[in-house]
Amino acid sequence: MLESPGQLRAVVVDDDGDVRLLIRRTLEMQGFAVFEASSGAEAMLNIQEHRPDLVTLELNLPDLDGVEVCRRMRKFSDAYVVMITARADEVDELIGLEIGADDFIRKPFSPRSVQARVTAVMRRHRPTPQRPTPRRRATDFMVAAPGGSAPETHHLPGALRRRADDASPGMSIHPSPESTSAAGTDVRHADANGVVRHGPLVVEVQSRAASLDGVELELTRTEFDLLETLARAPRRVWTRKALLTHVWGTEWPRDEHLVEVHIGNLRKKLGDKGREPRFIRTVRGVGYRMAPVEG
Repeated sequence: MLESPGQLRAVVVDDDGDVRLLIRRTLEMQGFAVFEASSGAEAMLNIQEHRPDLVTLELNLPDLDGVEVCRRMRKFSDAYVVMITARADEVDELIGLEIGADDFIRKPFSPRSVQARVTAVMRRHRPTPQRPTPRRRATDFMVAAPGGSAPETHHLPGALRRRADDASPGMSIHPSPESTSAAGTDVRHADANGVVRHGPLVVEVQSRAASLDGVELELTRTEFDLLETLARAPRRVWTRKALLTHVWGTEWPRDEHLVEVHIGNLRKKLGDKGREPRFIRTVRGVGYRMAPVEG
């Protein structure tokens, strides 16, 4: 497959050829170079070879289960993972999210639902030491309207659609006012070197690396985005909706479990335990905030 320099890459994994074709065409319309895999083993080879930015992953595969593919690829890839499945069991979804998936889509689905989910995920796409790529705007991933006019945005979730509609060329998409206004807000910008510190926790924004007591943490992209968001405003209480808007680029209430699962994964990696966690605390009935720095 021919690629343009800096073009985003995706690997579509599904044992159903019709589904692969549908997702492939949908992603190609959004500007991706797309590679296909019909099994878990083939998926692993494609992910290793092409180093994709995005992987769509069916859970039911003829060899390796999709959850196992995700678990294995997380050892060498930080690609965003959107799991797609016909399973109705919520347990499968929670397991997938816990081992590193970023989002979940249930079959049957429409191309527009895939576009909206991918746009929300890729809104957070940033350079990484492994594969530097240009920062994109949400509008870069939308399908152009007929005749070359402005991209269609009506299929996107509310806040992301409003930010995309308001964006002019060259303008970055920023969080909505709702995601930056709350009691106790104390925005802590990175220092001149792009570093945010919270006691023994160090978040290096530019290199997208975080360390605790001098030991680097192995975080997924979503976990890093959550940690950076919380650490930049350590006194702010973030509602689940605000985190969905700021990190995932979506306002869909049914997606609040995404926040809960990823916060749980992040807490495990930070060693947070008990009712008084060291770093991320739950504010009952509201959301999450950083714990005060220990004296």
